[in-house]
Amino acid sequence: MTMSYKELIKSGVDATDIQQYLVDGEMTAITIRIPKNLRDSAKEAAELRGMSFSALIRKCLIDELSNVERG
Repeated sequence: MTMSYKELIKSGVDATDIQQYLVDGEMTAITIRIPKNLRDSAKEAAELRGMSFSALIRKCLIDELSNVERG
């Protein structure tokens, strides 16, 4: 059985292991409601980085979830 994100954090694994856990698994569609200006700005920022809006959102989530302060 695979550990959950919470269990990984409690076990003290490093950021690389957390990132690997986060990118494994099947894709799923979600719907979120954000201000149009935020969406449009994020799409432009993604284009400037040569990535899609979805890729930018995934990257932001992975960065946030793998940057866990322990202590």
